[in-house]
Amino acid sequence: MTTVLRLAAAVVVFIALLFLALSNTEAVTIRLFGTTLFESPLAFVVFTAFAAGVAAGLVAGAVRVARLKRSLDRLRRRDRPVPPAPHGAVPEPSLASRRAVPPDVA
Repeated sequence: MTTVLRLAAAVVVFIALLFLALSNTEAVTIRLFGTTLFESPLAFVVFTAFAAGVAAGLVAGAVRVARLKRSLDRLRRRDRPVPPAPHGAVPEPSLASRRAVPPDVA
């Protein structure tokens, strides 16, 4: 039932935006840094600006997710238990400092 309502709402919004775009077909002039002139319909300019904003938001979100994933992986590696040394061998100094082994043992 909710899927049908979502689909109906999406169709209504799409049709409303389609009529809005078709009623805004006047040509607008875009000047980039005062040198380049570019003419296109107003609906196209608005849609392009919206798409650029969505793309920027997605890139920012992806960067944030990647940073959080690296941080989580680093924490998981740090908290991973250190396997015991085989046959009574002394662990590496980096592992010994992490496990708080007295300096006379390591």
